Amino acid sequence: MFIFEQEADFVQDREDLLYVLQLRFGEIAPGIIEAIYQISDLHTLERLILIAANAPTFKIFLEELEEGNESFRIVGNRFNPIDPAMEGGNHYGKA
Repeated sequence: MFIFEQEADFVQDREDLLYVLQLRFGEIAPGIIEAIYQISDLHTLERLILIAANAPTFKIFLEELEEGNESFRIVGNRFNPIDPAMEGGNHYGKA
């Protein structure tokens, strides 16, 4: 892969991550955007895109952002985007 292709992948993954975050959680603080633009590992960016799409809360996303490239598993209810415990209802979304 050429260097310009790799840079294009970084730009696209960062923009994808920010788009998913804004879509799910609303406005993103400038410090978070800056932290995302500091990431220089494509695998970490791809993992964070999956987390942004599946984490039920922004707090969980932030915890994973702080993990850097040390974390690699995305399993369990912690990453269930429609976790009934977070919604205050039962498994069918009803209170």
